[in-house]
Amino acid sequence: MVDEAKAIQRTLGGPVTRARISAGLAALGVQAGDRLLVHASLSAFGFVAGGAQAVVEALKASVGATGLLVMPAFTTHLSDPVNWQAPPVPPNWWMAIRSETPAFDPAISPSRRIGAISELMRTSPGTVRGPHPHLSFVAWGLGADGVVAPHPVDTSLGDGSPLQRLYDIDAKVLFLGTRYATCTAFHLGEHRAGVVRFRPEGAPMKIDGARSWVAFEGPDYDTDPFDAMGASFEALGGVTDVQIGAAECRLFPLRAAADFAEEWANISER
Repeated sequence: MVDEAKAIQRTLGGPVTRARISAGLAALGVQAGDRLLVHASLSAFGFVAGGAQAVVEALKASVGATGLLVMPAFTTHLSDPVNWQAPPVPPNWWMAIRSETPAFDPAISPSRRIGAISELMRTSPGTVRGPHPHLSFVAWGLGADGVVAPHPVDTSLGDGSPLQRLYDIDAKVLFLGTRYATCTAFHLGEHRAGVVRFRPEGAPMKIDGARSWVAFEGPDYDTDPFDAMGASFEALGGVTDVQIGAAECRLFPLRAAADFAEEWANISER
């Protein structure tokens, strides 16, 4: 939840409004018809008049009826509790969590630690959501259904996931107050380089209408190197940036980011 007193103190030049966000997006280079993978932090803006609604409305207006907006709607709380670290739970809880946690439902399962903007998008009219029980994406706009699905559990954020389809349509990545630690496009590159580690995972899912605990191999991602990777990526050029309120915002091609991460990972493994 945004601390409004602190948000007001951090916000220079008056409140962040929908019009101000739209102007910032235009300065970044966002245009009608753009296909955007958006990673966003509402609190990063400072005080936003209208909150997440103002941001979502500005995004929709900026890309227009021929554009596409995609955001993560991850549900990591539906994972195997044996892997939980922040915080861990007692081992004698694991069986109850696996057997009693409601099954992932794309229509109603809330995302976790993704932010208010993505959550509002998830519940907005016209938004569709993918089927992955941990790593689903929501999309609004032209071609939304074909981007978010299919998304088999074993593809994670690699080929066969929405990220590959965004790569194929030459989408752009938009950071609204977030840093490269959130850059899911980098994960696509890591998968292609073959450096992603996997571990036993599972999720409560509906199979033929019945709730089941489904076991599978899931990724054990490490985003610690991503800020350094992002700095090197930016040094090549091709990233535009502006400040909207208190938020540092960036726009760059998803394909270039994924390719860079694949090359970085290959070099690191040598």
